[in-house]
Formats: sequence, structure tokens, C-alpha cells
Amino acid sequence: MKSMFKVSLLAATVVLAVGCQKEEEPKVEVAPEAQTEQVQSGAAMNFESEDDKAAYAIGASFASYLSTSIEKPAELGIELKKELVLKGIEDVFTAESALSEDETRAALESLDKRVAETLQAQAEEQAAETQKAGEDFRAEFEKEDGVVKTDSGLLYQVLTPAEGDTPAETATVEVHYKGTLIDGTQFDSSYDRGESATFPLNRVIEGWTEGVQLMPVGSKYKFVIPPELAYGDQDTPTIPANSTLVFEVELVQIVDEAAQ
Repeated sequence: MKSMFKVSLLAATVVLAVGCQKEEEPKVEVAPEAQTEQVQSGAAMNFESEDDKAAYAIGASFASYLSTSIEKPAELGIELKKELVLKGIEDVFTAESALSEDETRAALESLDKRVAETLQAQAEEQAAETQKAGEDFRAEFEKEDGVVKTDSGLLYQVLTPAEGDTPAETATVEVHYKGTLIDGTQFDSSYDRGESATFPLNRVIEGWTEGVQLMPVGSKYKFVIPPELAYGDQDTPTIPANSTLVFEVELVQIVDEAAQ
């Protein structure tokens, strides 16, 4: 993981520099032609030049980044005290730093490591919870009328029966479908897009490859797919790691018997 705090220290440097100027420097008389800007606090700020305005803008931008860099670790239980951050910057400005460059680098690397380890532990805990929830869901679904479990662990239920042809593993098929997590959160739907999907059956997740081969054209099935037949331990914004997936699939037609 790249360090997320090195830029933060630079940001804090600029913030402190601005703060020190406000507290320690004598007030500068501003020429009548100086520009006046309105800042968020509502106080008027006078700038003698575009350079001064740019300098202030850099400080404001870095201050926002610094605030985020301190708040994010706090969400993981890592407390970075603002007063110590500013104290470290002040000491560097006055050449009285309590840490050498090597010690500073080591402290930041240690922080990065702790953040990475905490995130990894949280991800593993969440994945384990998701796995267990999926197992419980599948156990309950298996008890429903008409549910069949295959040797691979795929569960399916016929919603709309039909007597059409069934596709081979190498076929290209046209389907309509809706995909959800076990809590009902929808992550994909051809119905919502207003158009069916066409794809080679052997180029999708294993649960689909196996399940759709069971479907006659014109039928609609419900599939409950364990993670090992879906996306496994991959973690995405819409599908957490170790997720059991629920699909309602309608086989519209077999486009081609062999995938190109």
C-alpha cells in the first residue's frame, strides 16, 4: 500500500504556515487596488496579488486533504491527534524536530502497515460473515417446494415451466434476468435496462453455465448460487466477497448452438 500520509504532512505544513502568518506576522497594509475575496467563514480576505491568492488556495486545498487523512484512520480506530500533527510541523519549521528523517519515515511506514492490517482484518471478518449468511440462506431456500440441489451445490427452482430445447455448454443464449444479494439488494437487471442479454454460456460464472443448461427455451428459473460457483472471494462495490447470489433467469432463445 502506498503511503496515504506523506502528502498529508505536506498539507499540514502549508496549513501551519498560513496559521503562523496570521498569529505572528504584523498586519500588512493592503493597497487600495488589492483584491478582496470572501472565504467560507464569512470573513473578508485581502490579497495583494494573484500569487498571494494562489498561495492561500494551496493552503485551503491541502487543509481539506489533511482533514480527510486524519479522519479516515479514525474510522479504523487509529487516532491521529491534530495538535501533534501541527506540533511536528512547527518543530520542523524551527529545526527542532523530535524525529530524524529515518524515524519519520519508519513511523509513517508503520502507520501504513497498521492501516493495511486493520483493513485486511475487517475485510476477512466481513467475508466470513457473508459466507455464513449465505450458507444459512441456502439451507432455508433448499427447504422450499420444488427446489433442487445439484452435485455442485447449485440450487434452482422452476418459476415458469416450458418444453423447449435446452442449450449446450458451448451455446450462445439470449436471456432476461435479475440478480440480487440474499438481502434483496439488486446489483444487475436486464429488465431495468430494457433489453435482453446475449452471451456464450461457457464464458460466464459457473453457476450460470451449469444452471442455464437445465432450462428449456421459454422457461424461467430461480437460481441460488454459492460463492464458489459465482465470484468467490472477489470483493466488488456491488458484490461483497463470498456472496451467495440469487438470479431469476428467463431463457428467451438459443442464438447459436456453438459459441464463437
